[in-house]
Amino acid sequence: MTVLQKNDFRPVPEVVERKPRKGGRKVRDNLTAYGFLSGALICFALFSWYPMIREIILSFQENNFVDPPVWVGTQNYTDVFQDSAFAPAWKNTAMFTLLALLCGYIIPFVIALVLNELRHARGYLRFVVYLPVMLPPAVSVLLFKWFYDPGPGLFNQILDLFHLPTLAWLDSTDTALISLVIVSTWMNLGSGTLIYLAALQSVPPELYEAAELDGAGIFRRIWHVTIPQTRLILLVMLLIQIIATMQVFIEPMLLTGGGPEDATVSVVYLMYQYAFNFGNYGGGSALGVMLMLVLLVFSAAYLRISREEK
Repeated sequence: MTVLQKNDFRPVPEVVERKPRKGGRKVRDNLTAYGFLSGALICFALFSWYPMIREIILSFQENNFVDPPVWVGTQNYTDVFQDSAFAPAWKNTAMFTLLALLCGYIIPFVIALVLNELRHARGYLRFVVYLPVMLPPAVSVLLFKWFYDPGPGLFNQILDLFHLPTLAWLDSTDTALISLVIVSTWMNLGSGTLIYLAALQSVPPELYEAAELDGAGIFRRIWHVTIPQTRLILLVMLLIQIIATMQVFIEPMLLTGGGPEDATVSVVYLMYQYAFNFGNYGGGSALGVMLMLVLLVFSAAYLRISREEK
């Protein structure tokens, strides 16, 4: 039998409750994390936040970056609003956005539905669909400029092959804007298709099986299963495309120069003309602030939907 000695009874050490660290200590402990974040914060400050603040200030000034700036208040906004190209620019931008949504929003979703049903050559077809995204935008636009050529252009050659009347694609006010929409849709087709395809592959197959057992055809399965299951992605993509298409610039810049008869002048292209053709940086900045306020509404909706999705 073991006899317990007096020294064997040791006091149980008290559990010391740690006090919460103060703010300064937390900062010191997270210096490494703040160091990694500093690079991104500096880039955002220099290339995003500073230009926006500078643009807002510049919109209230008369500044040619040679003479000292003169504060003119809201005069730049008044001058821009009274410009004869102001209303056509906003009208063309809104019409381009609407047409681009009808084409560039629906067509990628339909292609994604087709690719999702295929069992063979799916990887090859994904590559073919995504190929236009890998081309520089200027290359794609100049390629379509040749397609639209009224003489040896590909599109008119196809129309002539079927004995159909040829079109003045970029030289007619009736077809110029839709020609830009076709280019934009082709350039951005791959990104939207792959995003939709990823969303479709996340839909549980059991839902399709249950709908098929209930006698639902392909269109009813799309309407009652596919669209509800991908609703958030569809809504987010809708807002992203609105924000992107309202900033259209490279298509009118390289294809039409805003013509014919201001039929393809966009807000961003008019900003470019004010700043770099007319030397009116204040007017261009005023237009930029107006467009920024409009896009802030869609950006706020996008952030709210993204937060709800998370």
